[in-house]
Amino acid sequence: MTMHPMLDCDAVMRQLWDYLDGELTPERMKQIGAHLAVCQRCYPQYQFERRFLDVLAAARNDHPALDQLRLRVMAALKDEGLAGVG
Repeated sequence: MTMHPMLDCDAVMRQLWDYLDGELTPERMKQIGAHLAVCQRCYPQYQFERRFLDVLAAARNDHPALDQLRLRVMAALKDEGLAGVG
């Protein structure tokens, strides 16, 4: 197994949203996870952004009317000739 040096904080912060979205390679996900497990500087930012995404998801689930509004806006845009919308 190849050992990789610990990522620096700047590298972790640049990829934090991709990490939270699960959009990185499995190896990179492990590297960032390992960094967050020990870094007192990065972990609070990770916690904040993770909580932000959780609250955002909960708010979206609590307001199904937003989906209806989105559909109405998309339909109005299409009616105005904005092809390719939606």
